[in-house]
Amino acid sequence: MTKGQETMKAYEIGDQENIESLRLVDRDNPIAGPGQAVIKVHFSALNHRDLMIMEGRYGGPKPSNRIPVCDGAGEVIAIGENVTNTKLGDRVIMCHFTRWISGPWNPEYFLPDLGNTADGVLAERTVVSADCLVNIPESMSYKDASTLPVAANTSWHALETLGQMKAGDTVLTLGTGGVSVMALQLAKAGGARVAITSSSNDKLAKMRDLGADITVNYRLNKDWEKVVLEKTAGRGVDIVVETVGLGTLSKSIACTAPNGSIGMIGGLAQATEPPNLFGLLMNNISLKGITSGSRRMLEDALAAIHTNKVQPVVDRVFPFDKALDAYRYLESGAHVGKVVIQHS
Repeated sequence: MTKGQETMKAYEIGDQENIESLRLVDRDNPIAGPGQAVIKVHFSALNHRDLMIMEGRYGGPKPSNRIPVCDGAGEVIAIGENVTNTKLGDRVIMCHFTRWISGPWNPEYFLPDLGNTADGVLAERTVVSADCLVNIPESMSYKDASTLPVAANTSWHALETLGQMKAGDTVLTLGTGGVSVMALQLAKAGGARVAITSSSNDKLAKMRDLGADITVNYRLNKDWEKVVLEKTAGRGVDIVVETVGLGTLSKSIACTAPNGSIGMIGGLAQATEPPNLFGLLMNNISLKGITSGSRRMLEDALAAIHTNKVQPVVDRVFPFDKALDAYRYLESGAHVGKVVIQHS
């Protein structure tokens, strides 16, 4: 986009039949109203919920002109009246629940939710509430920062806010997507021992390179929870980052230690029968739903990542005009960590 240009390129979700509904259009440049900032987006990153939104499976159908994707990093290029927490030129990421600043969750925070109930960041520019912005450390690239709003915030919520993780704890995280990999990295930075599952031995080898202490191929070990118990001398894990859903909840409960916690994040696998919750009572396990996190959690997570020199795992970077290919790659499940889109 050239200086003075009045329109921008943006993606819209279309009829939401599947990811092929994604369409590239021209839109008017956004204007910052009171309390708002316009961001020139340099990189964005995909989450599984972006696939669900394109299929109409995340909170129901959206307007066809909704701009998708909530993870992004960019530069503040305009601010509206009454904005005091950011300035022109700041390098920022956005907390996608733009009204959740701190404190406990409230369902009203779904309004607005970037890329879901409000326009997201898969565009050359986006306008957001300035309150949701978090500054990027100077040492961190836009590419790396774009991967953090959901993955780091969600992981931090499960590990620290819920789990009160301490050095020596054992953490279990499921799969090798963005949240799971970041949970592994944050847990290791905090001095925890980490177990992780995957259906791919190659992916598990990469997890060991990142510091995973216990790796289990759930395709080769149908009773993977028993392997986790064996590898923890029968005690189980202190914190589970449950990224899969009801389909694995019984197994997660079965390998959680007394007084442990389970952060219920994912909705990837449904249960064929009701989960066995008996272990919650027997072992006094805490089970809590996790819907990303607040701006305060994201600030804390970003500070820990910066201090501990955690390097976010980026699997592939796609150019902006190939965003649909990025969606297809994410849908294939071949990725480890995050799939990123470069805007400029």
